[in-house]
Amino acid sequence: MNIKKLSISGLYIIEPRVFEDDRGYFYESYRRSVFKEAGIQVSFVQDNVSRSRAGTLRGLHYQIRSPQAKLIQCLKGRILDVAVDLRRSSDSFGKYYSLELSESNKKQFFIPEGFAHGFSVLSDEAIISYKCSDYYNPEGERGIRWDDPSISIDWRVEDCVLSDKDCKLPYLKELEEQDLFK
Repeated sequence: MNIKKLSISGLYIIEPRVFEDDRGYFYESYRRSVFKEAGIQVSFVQDNVSRSRAGTLRGLHYQIRSPQAKLIQCLKGRILDVAVDLRRSSDSFGKYYSLELSESNKKQFFIPEGFAHGFSVLSDEAIISYKCSDYYNPEGERGIRWDDPSISIDWRVEDCVLSDKDCKLPYLKELEEQDLFK
């Protein structure tokens, strides 16, 4: 397993070692000791699976109470996965990192607490799986607009399919101080 630190502090790309033969493939998607050795010390308590159709855009979501670190992978199809830094004290506050996750590249994206997360579906369908370090807390749920001009994310989809809730999220500059991470 190759774990690579990214330019925004706390973000990592994980590239598993894949064993393939004529039966298919096998890889370890998570090994606590390898993550710990790379400096990622997190305990996961919840696994989620999401299925979405082409053009779907989910995000940008986070939890201010019960914040979650996430380990995301795409099991079917292709997505553009995005993390936006919402840590007020960070040099990269308001900046984002994006990468393509797919069933063929088998990469994973580790996002620590303090980030908003979202993704767009680049294939006909996508199934993603992600581990969370805390439980879903609807009272602590927050979000920012997917099309915030101060962030300018190129989601690589046209005519994206959004939930009503995601269309009504505030822009980053509209967030209250208590809705940001220190």
